[in-house]
Amino acid sequence: MTRVFNFSAGPGTLPEEVLLRAADEMLDWHGSGQSVMEMSHRGKDYVSIAEAAEADLRTLLAVPDGYHVLFLQGGASLQFEMIPMNLIQGRAVADYIHTGEWAKKAINAAKGLADVNVAASAEDRSFTYVPAQSDWRRSDNAAYLHYTANETIGGVEFGGIPDVGDVPVISDMSSNLLSRPLDVRRLGLIYAGAQKNIGPAGLALVIIREDLIGIGEPAPPAMLDYATHAKARSLYNTPPTFAVYVAGLVFQWLLENGGLVAAEERNIAKARLLYDYIDGSDFYLNPVDKADRSRMNVPFRLANTELEADFLAGAATNNMVELKGHRSVGGVRASLYNAMPIEGVQALVDYMADFEAKKG
Repeated sequence: MTRVFNFSAGPGTLPEEVLLRAADEMLDWHGSGQSVMEMSHRGKDYVSIAEAAEADLRTLLAVPDGYHVLFLQGGASLQFEMIPMNLIQGRAVADYIHTGEWAKKAINAAKGLADVNVAASAEDRSFTYVPAQSDWRRSDNAAYLHYTANETIGGVEFGGIPDVGDVPVISDMSSNLLSRPLDVRRLGLIYAGAQKNIGPAGLALVIIREDLIGIGEPAPPAMLDYATHAKARSLYNTPPTFAVYVAGLVFQWLLENGGLVAAEERNIAKARLLYDYIDGSDFYLNPVDKADRSRMNVPFRLANTELEADFLAGAATNNMVELKGHRSVGGVRASLYNAMPIEGVQALVDYMADFEAKKG
């Protein structure tokens, strides 16, 4: 069997070591005689899996005391609505930074639940940069400030966490959480769909500061209330048990391979390899400001866009898949998540050079 290099933006590639271990334990987890998928979510075996996953995640991110880690469902998209429902008190305003399609979805979801102030937008340049914080038009007494740390479609990534004083900072980190070290103390709430750097689709991860729980006015329904899930330790209803288990294996894999410092070093090397080739060629183009380029998702176009279909077809025959750009923008997109080895990026660059030599 030949494994392809999967450049999908999500569900993304997973570490082969994790997949092999999950396969080995599929029918019999640690002598239990059953698969994790068959376990009671309230039984001691699954509870031990979830507790170990949380402990390893806390170690990876150095999550301080006073923060809850929640394993939820509904993806990041449900969080677009849970956040204003839980953090808005009355009709208080919330500030949002608009850097692309996923920020837009968060903004539109919040508008039905709160007064939303778009404090900054990169729409004027087709979402190819992060607006300078000095240009942001923030509200007085905002309930929170929300930003999308990495835009998978446009390939724009914040280089750091915005400093907005005492205002709680909320971040959608679906596509770059665990790709670099992170100072959790500077954030009020982090949320992420799992299917990029964390694990299989079906799991949403939320890390929330204690003082942001139970303040929504009016109080959200039980299933949409962070207080419900914090009190029940993510066991209020049946969680996505197998996804939590595989996420736990990913956390272990990261810890065994140098943690997030080493992960960042690998990700910098992979991104540099691809961007350097694009920048050195007139055949391929990336429109994003260099300072704001994503390490995780690299969109690019061919100067002759009529060649893109041939480029994608040729890549597939060379065992490089899911390189087609998002349907809203077209072109090509290579996602370089933690589990993408540098050998995959080198194979892509070699193919790009060969294609250019033949078609340029």
